[in-house]
Amino acid sequence: MGILKQSDFADVQRVGIPRALLYHRYGTLWETFFRELGREVVLSRETDRALVVDGETLSVDECCLASKVYLGHAASLLGACDALFVPSIENLGHRKGFCTKFQALPDLVENALHDRPLRVVSCLVDEAHEHMPMKEAFVAMAGRFGTGTREAKRAWRTASHAQERSDRAAAGAQERLLTSLETVHGGERPLAILLAAHPYLAHDAYLGGSIADPLRRLGAAVVYADQVDRERTLKASFEFSETLPWMVNRELIGAIMLLHERIDGIVLVSAFPCGPDSMTDDAILRCIQGKPILNLTIDAQSGTAGLETRMESFTDILRYQKKGGYVHA
Repeated sequence: MGILKQSDFADVQRVGIPRALLYHRYGTLWETFFRELGREVVLSRETDRALVVDGETLSVDECCLASKVYLGHAASLLGACDALFVPSIENLGHRKGFCTKFQALPDLVENALHDRPLRVVSCLVDEAHEHMPMKEAFVAMAGRFGTGTREAKRAWRTASHAQERSDRAAAGAQERLLTSLETVHGGERPLAILLAAHPYLAHDAYLGGSIADPLRRLGAAVVYADQVDRERTLKASFEFSETLPWMVNRELIGAIMLLHERIDGIVLVSAFPCGPDSMTDDAILRCIQGKPILNLTIDAQSGTAGLETRMESFTDILRYQKKGGYVHA
């Protein structure tokens, strides 16, 4: 069995994966793939204040909060693994692009940590221009670990199936939640609030927890926009815009459109200063009608008290509306 390319990472036994950014979308895939290659996976710890501060120190001011947090996670893994896995993911096809920070991530990490002992293993996912889908990119990367083509493809199948099962389980659990809410009538039904945010905000306990946890304490059921079937949300998004280039923003918009009649309100969350969100959030606020929307921006300096006050007011408005009060949205 031939080796796919130079096996420059054949000696790597412990692969470090920062628990940030697209880990919250593809984490199951990544972990399973490397374990199927016979490697130990080392995850960074959950986001905390120290990781945020470290990431800020390593970053330039222009980076968004999510990128700064990623650098903190990456730095925390140095010394705990043999190499960091930092993919470059540009797109999954036409109109399925990712923010430029995901394309430049390996360079960003290597430059930010240039004065520290660091090995980065990466792969380029660019289906639209380089004709390099994710499967082929991962199979080629496996060759750098000394893995043959057949074994690499087997690892990809196992990993992709594991990710699909995880995604279906999350979407199924959320659909059951929505269905259960629809069986409760009158004042007994909790508010159903759609949290529309990138997965690395919504599912990071330190970042997204400052939004989801207060909403739950206020008696709301939190519905996640990224846990709706992605194929359906992507398709629905083209009714909103034919030209929007960012895939994840498309999926969030599609989820808003598909769940519009099943929710009471929308909390739209961005990390300062996210470029794609600065364009799409404005379009959502102007074009999505019929549901109250609370637009929140989180950054490293802001505390949670102001956010919680705004969410408390928002839930009061939603309850007033449910009782028949008029709210302009």
